[in-house]
Amino acid sequence: MNPLNLIQLKSAWDHFKTNHPKFPKYLSTVYQRGVQEGSLFEFRVTTSDGEELAANLRLKAEDIELFRKLVEMFQ
Repeated sequence: MNPLNLIQLKSAWDHFKTNHPKFPKYLSTVYQRGVQEGSLFEFRVTTSDGEELAANLRLKAEDIELFRKLVEMFQ
Protein backbone atom coordinates (compact mmCIF):
# COMPACT_ATOMS: atom_id res chain seq x y z
CA MET A 1 0.00 0.00 0.00
CA ASN A 2 1.22 3.45 -0.89
CA PRO A 3 2.23 5.39 2.28
CA LEU A 4 0.85 8.60 0.76
CA ASN A 5 -2.56 6.93 0.44
CA LEU A 6 -2.42 6.01 4.14
CA ILE A 7 -1.66 9.62 5.07
CA GLN A 8 -4.57 10.84 2.93
CA LEU A 9 -6.87 8.22 4.43
CA LYS A 10 -5.86 9.24 7.96
CA SER A 11 -6.55 12.88 7.11
CA ALA A 12 -9.97 11.99 5.67
CA TRP A 13 -10.77 9.94 8.79
CA ASP A 14 -9.81 12.86 11.06
CA HIS A 15 -12.11 15.14 9.06
CA PHE A 16 -14.91 12.54 9.25
CA LYS A 17 -14.50 12.35 13.04
CA THR A 18 -14.87 16.12 13.25
CA ASN A 19 -18.07 16.03 11.20
CA HIS A 20 -19.55 12.97 12.95
CA PRO A 21 -18.11 12.79 16.49
CA LYS A 22 -20.62 10.22 17.78
CA PHE A 23 -19.79 7.57 15.17
CA PRO A 24 -16.17 6.91 16.21
CA LYS A 25 -17.32 6.74 19.84
CA TYR A 26 -19.91 4.16 18.82
CA LEU A 27 -17.28 2.10 16.98
CA SER A 28 -15.01 2.28 20.02
CA THR A 29 -17.81 1.02 22.27
CA VAL A 30 -18.53 -1.86 19.91
CA TYR A 31 -14.85 -2.78 19.81
CA GLN A 32 -14.37 -2.50 23.59
CA ARG A 33 -17.35 -4.73 24.32
CA GLY A 34 -15.60 -7.52 22.50
CA VAL A 35 -16.87 -8.15 19.00
CA GLN A 36 -16.73 -11.92 18.66
CA GLU A 37 -16.84 -14.40 15.84
CA GLY A 38 -20.47 -14.89 14.89
CA SER A 39 -21.48 -11.32 15.77
CA LEU A 40 -23.93 -9.88 13.25
CA PHE A 41 -23.29 -6.45 11.72
CA GLU A 42 -26.30 -4.79 10.11
CA PHE A 43 -26.10 -1.83 7.75
CA ARG A 44 -29.09 0.28 6.78
CA VAL A 45 -29.09 3.41 4.61
CA THR A 46 -32.05 5.57 3.70
CA THR A 47 -31.29 7.65 0.62
CA SER A 48 -32.37 11.28 0.30
CA ASP A 49 -35.32 10.16 -1.84
CA GLY A 50 -36.48 7.69 0.83
CA GLU A 51 -35.19 4.42 -0.63
CA GLU A 52 -33.94 2.02 2.03
CA LEU A 53 -30.91 -0.20 1.41
CA ALA A 54 -29.95 -2.86 3.91
CA ALA A 55 -27.39 -5.63 4.32
CA ASN A 56 -25.82 -7.65 7.08
CA LEU A 57 -22.80 -9.83 7.64
CA ARG A 58 -21.82 -12.38 10.24
CA LEU A 59 -18.23 -11.89 11.40
CA LYS A 60 -15.59 -14.55 10.91
CA ALA A 61 -12.31 -14.74 12.83
CA GLU A 62 -10.36 -13.12 9.97
CA ASP A 63 -12.88 -10.23 9.88
CA ILE A 64 -12.20 -9.54 13.55
CA GLU A 65 -8.46 -9.52 12.90
CA LEU A 66 -8.96 -6.96 10.12
CA PHE A 67 -11.14 -4.88 12.47
CA ARG A 68 -8.38 -4.98 15.12
CA LYS A 69 -5.74 -3.84 12.60
CA LEU A 70 -7.94 -0.96 11.42
CA VAL A 71 -8.53 0.18 14.99
CA GLU A 72 -4.78 0.17 15.64
CA MET A 73 -4.12 2.10 12.43
CA PHE A 74 -6.58 4.90 13.21
CA GLN A 75 -6.16 5.41 16.95
